[in-house]
Amino acid sequence: MPEPLTGLRKAALVLVNLDKETAAHLMQQFSEDEAEKIAAEILQLKGVDAAVANEALDEFYALGQDGSAKTRGGRDVAASILEASFGSERAAGLLSRVASSLAGRAFEFLEKADASHVALLLDGELPQTTALVLAHLRPDAASQVLGKLTAEQRTSVTECLATMNTASPEAIRVIADTLRARAGAVVTTKGQVDAVGGVQSVVDIINRSDVATEKAILDDLEQRDPDLAQDIRSRMLTFADIVKLDSRDVQQVLRGIDIAVLALAMKGSPQTVQDLIRENLTERNRVNLEEEQETLGAVKVSKVEEARSEVVRAIRTLEAEGAITVQRGDAEELVE
Repeated sequence: MPEPLTGLRKAALVLVNLDKETAAHLMQQFSEDEAEKIAAEILQLKGVDAAVANEALDEFYALGQDGSAKTRGGRDVAASILEASFGSERAAGLLSRVASSLAGRAFEFLEKADASHVALLLDGELPQTTALVLAHLRPDAASQVLGKLTAEQRTSVTECLATMNTASPEAIRVIADTLRARAGAVVTTKGQVDAVGGVQSVVDIINRSDVATEKAILDDLEQRDPDLAQDIRSRMLTFADIVKLDSRDVQQVLRGIDIAVLALAMKGSPQTVQDLIRENLTERNRVNLEEEQETLGAVKVSKVEEARSEVVRAIRTLEAEGAITVQRGDAEELVE
């Protein structure tokens, strides 16, 4: 007996049975979050039993009379409705988020696995295969796995990640199924669409890696493909990029940083960075910071880099959550 349809799937079925203009009008009544969920259902709308689909459509009298329910969805249908509803730019963003979310499910069994076990599972695979897998993991999980690979593997995989195009759902499914079948002996754990990847995926992963891994990857990649290495470097956040935040965002970042770590990170940094940080601390924390800095003395560069990386990770986390905004590229800087 076919499974009953969820409310989201019913909504998806109704939309694909309407003409584009009407579907777009209905889609505009939903929030972006609701639209994303419905788009995800449309993308997966294959193999729905015609009788079940017609039963759902019977709830909508005008559509249910002729019994000619469409049960086929897919990317093109979802894209068409979203574009008509929100315009091509917003539709592309929505569809991209939905695609990334669905694609990630292929390898979700690796998300809570120990990084060393995942690296062992991928040992012997082509760099392209490893890159495909990492592109579907959360950046923090992918960065841990990347750190477990050999130096040569890391560079090859990073290069493949940055130059990755798209993979067919069938290819993703085959790789995921193969790894899942082998994972039982190696990995202890704690419907898909386009592959994610590209330079930004590499940046997200490297920004969550430790300083040594980051340096090794970029130095090795510099030898292979200087232009690609430069492109990646240009997109990466640095500690000095804190000046690209407005005061409210700086304060939000600093709230999560220990004063001792902050004092280390600021050592040797540009005066503009130091001034900005001090201006956005409370009076009490300013005093604590000054006391901490006075006791520091000479510090190893590696310690300073680690401290700065902690601040950068905090900035990236808040940015990913949409809590703060970082200016990038040629965006005009503000002067107060």
